[in-house]
Amino acid sequence: MLLHVKIGIPHFLFNEFNFNEFYSIVMTVLIGVFQKLLPHSSASDFVILEIILWVQKLRIAAANRQPASIEMGEFTRDEYVAVDELPSIRANHSRKVSVLPLVFLIFYEVSGGPFGVEDTVKAAGPLLALLGFLLFPLVWSIPEALITAEMGTMFPENSGYVVWVSSALGPYWGFQQGWMKWLSGVIDNALYPVLFLDYLKSAIPALGGGVPRVAATWGLTIVLTYLNYRGMVIVGWVAVCLGIFSLLPFVVMGFLAVPDLEPSRWTVANLNDINWNLYLNTLFWNLNYWDSISTLAGEVENPKKTLPRALFYAVILVVLGYFFPLLIGTGAVPLNRDLWSDGYFSDIAMIIGGAWLRWWLQAAAAMSNMGMFVAEMSSDAFQLLGMAERGMLPEFFNKRSRHGTPLIGILFSASGVILLSWLSFQEIVAAENFLYCFGMILEFIAFILLRIKHPNASRPYKIVGGTAGAIFICIPPTILICVVLFFSSLKVMFISLFAMAIGLVLQPCLKYMEKKRWMKFSHSSELPDFGNEEGTRSLVY
Repeated sequence: MLLHVKIGIPHFLFNEFNFNEFYSIVMTVLIGVFQKLLPHSSASDFVILEIILWVQKLRIAAANRQPASIEMGEFTRDEYVAVDELPSIRANHSRKVSVLPLVFLIFYEVSGGPFGVEDTVKAAGPLLALLGFLLFPLVWSIPEALITAEMGTMFPENSGYVVWVSSALGPYWGFQQGWMKWLSGVIDNALYPVLFLDYLKSAIPALGGGVPRVAATWGLTIVLTYLNYRGMVIVGWVAVCLGIFSLLPFVVMGFLAVPDLEPSRWTVANLNDINWNLYLNTLFWNLNYWDSISTLAGEVENPKKTLPRALFYAVILVVLGYFFPLLIGTGAVPLNRDLWSDGYFSDIAMIIGGAWLRWWLQAAAAMSNMGMFVAEMSSDAFQLLGMAERGMLPEFFNKRSRHGTPLIGILFSASGVILLSWLSFQEIVAAENFLYCFGMILEFIAFILLRIKHPNASRPYKIVGGTAGAIFICIPPTILICVVLFFSSLKVMFISLFAMAIGLVLQPCLKYMEKKRWMKFSHSSELPDFGNEEGTRSLVY
């Protein structure tokens, strides 16, 4: 039967709207045909057809009429019917992202290659660096990817983790989640111009500081922001090309390094000389943000199947993309921990292959940072658009460009990157990790509460084990979050808590502005209601 798979769509779209549109188009075509066939006829000859067409257009306008504004963050109560294998709940004019581009978008949301992992060797030595990138994914990356697969297919819309928290804890905490994760993403995106210039400054010393570095940062941000403006499909396939180009020099370096590998170097460790703060923050930064892809779920082709598959392939790609370059670098070059910092892989390439390999790897690092920038900005910008569609942000955030991209969201995210680009690498990593940790705690709570409150809700991808399994899978990453927060510096903690406090005040301020009608807030009628018991009985994904 046609109606056996539950995908939400309002009744008026299914029962009336399509017929009315079709009927109107037929009448318009008939009038045009008669006028062509009877060129000498007067306008009065077609008056009956014109009247019928005019009445039909009035019916369509009445059927489509929606309230201009609703209470900010509240969900509408439209009734939904089940329709077999329809597209994502929110149609738009942009093309959808398929599996391969989505894999590389996730790859760039999380990783982008081994550029930036050098600090793990500096902080803890080769053995703990290698073990970290093997064991950390088991504790953090895989649980986060599994939760993202379940929740992202349950709520395939651009608000992503914001609607997860909203549906479990209410719109206020959904807004806090959106604020912390957006700010964390913008801080994270400010890293990529820094990394880009750190890799180039050995070849172009002028980029090490001063006006040339500032100008290069601004120029790079503007160019990559324009790429985001041009559309998600373009961003996805650019990510594929950049990903292949960025990983190839490490494959070549691996073959060239085989004669120089000394396995004994991999076992070097000094437990009395470990910078745990740097070690954990670098690991955490390089292996998180799996949930960021959820804010692009509305742009994905058949997200119920595509999203879990892409996450599976991306986990494998990310872990291998970290482990083997570290294996090569630590095994082929004598250990000097002080040298292992941002950009050191380019020096290793020079030692192993010469200047040509170093230039290639530096170009790959530049391309990788471009890929991470565009992927992160896409996620941040579409999150703001999704929040606007849910009535949590002013309606102007819902504005799309002619390419289907969130115009205001892109501009806001780019402005945040420029404002934060003056911070150092370590300060940026620590600050965004702190905010990200609190956001992940809200996600875990929402994930468990939805399992308890709505165990029978439709979940196209579901983690096994029921409620007990949901709780169990959240325990290891929660312990890790506590450890990361414990090792945070007082400066980073103060700045992050201040940023969180802004969000606690900002949401009531926005509600007050809505109440006074200083800003317009609206809720997309095409989004389902997850905020009440009746609505959740028909969770449709």
